[in-house]
Amino acid sequence: MDYFQYQDGVLRCEETDLREIAEKFGTPLYVYSRRTLLDHFNRFRDAFSKLNPTVCFSIKSCSNLAILKLLRDAGSSFDVVSGGELQRALEIGADPASIAFAGVGKTDAEIAHALNIPRTANNAASVGWFNVESEAELDNIATIAEQKGKRATIALRINPDVDPKTHEYTTTGKRETKFGIDIERAPRIFSEFSKRKSLDLAGIHLHIGSPVNTIEPYVQSVSRALKLIDTLRASGHAIRAINIGGGFGAHYDGGEAPPASAYAQQLAPLLTGKNLQVHLEPGRSIAANAGILLTKALYTKSSGQKNYIIADAAITELLRPALYGAFHFAWPIAPTSGLIPPDRRKDLKLSGTTLVDIVGPVCESGDFLAKDRWLPPVTRGDLIAIFSAGAYGMSMSSHYNSRCKPAEVLIDGATPTLIRRRETYEDLVAAERIPLQE
Repeated sequence: MDYFQYQDGVLRCEETDLREIAEKFGTPLYVYSRRTLLDHFNRFRDAFSKLNPTVCFSIKSCSNLAILKLLRDAGSSFDVVSGGELQRALEIGADPASIAFAGVGKTDAEIAHALNIPRTANNAASVGWFNVESEAELDNIATIAEQKGKRATIALRINPDVDPKTHEYTTTGKRETKFGIDIERAPRIFSEFSKRKSLDLAGIHLHIGSPVNTIEPYVQSVSRALKLIDTLRASGHAIRAINIGGGFGAHYDGGEAPPASAYAQQLAPLLTGKNLQVHLEPGRSIAANAGILLTKALYTKSSGQKNYIIADAAITELLRPALYGAFHFAWPIAPTSGLIPPDRRKDLKLSGTTLVDIVGPVCESGDFLAKDRWLPPVTRGDLIAIFSAGAYGMSMSSHYNSRCKPAEVLIDGATPTLIRRRETYEDLVAAERIPLQE
């Protein structure tokens, strides 16, 4: 599953003792395993290899430049949902033609930027695909492209009205969400907008939600999209590509997500022989278990019947538990009791453990990392690992309570590399000093 394992009573990332990493770089701290990132990416690409897919890593899930460059070097393309994410992809040398620009609310400036990337000897002059989510957006892209003398390649994001059975905040494939266009309206939109010379309407895009831990919703959505593509082709539209999106599951509780091979086993036969370029947008399935959040116990306390570990990490470092009620396994990295977890199940309860909540210093009752967990004894200064935090951890971090963002470290065997320095108080105030200096 990943390369974070206990050896001789201590949690290691690959061959690296995480106590040494915390001592060198401080806490809270994000730690990533290079080996896990590459292993998960290769498994995903290899599972769908018969389709020769374009695998576009979802930058929103894990956006550190060093990690993006690592995946680029492994052959990844990229899915971006903002001008800032586009800039990150360009910063690490991604070919613009390999980028799919998604997002329901692209601004005029973002569209113009994506159409007007400086051409180099090896790169196209604009992003490879715009994944478009409304008629108004399509009209706007056409207008901006006309003004710039460009032609934008478009994949229309359709809403297949499929229930992915995930959290309501991350369900995107059902009717009456803000995402995509009702599938029944697509033929009319293609007919109307195919007349615009600044548009190349060449693809269909799907993204039904995340995490999707069952395969049937993908089968339903892809099947409906393929029927639409047959209809569009029969009407004379040259559809070249289908983007089946991302949202593929990851293991938070030990075994809830199908492997990449299981998704491919059911989806690849549907797409084989359709004369379509297949795009995929995995993020969580590659990054989630490739990263952990290291935090230090500041204090312990009891209140009524509740026992608390107050840690130096907070919702500012990991928002998912408070926002989604998400589960992240937590355990001391070197438990003094010697009690090593046999697995990472939600209901793990071992002899010698106490029921506790792990909370942070932020002034909100919603500031927690783990609730009602049976943990071995923890005292001030002990280090705790919050597992499966590589996706939507650091990328959703904030400065709330004027907290400095943590450092990030990438481990390669026994070698740690600082890939983002810890912010300072100077960083917090630097962008706000302008009026004070006038």
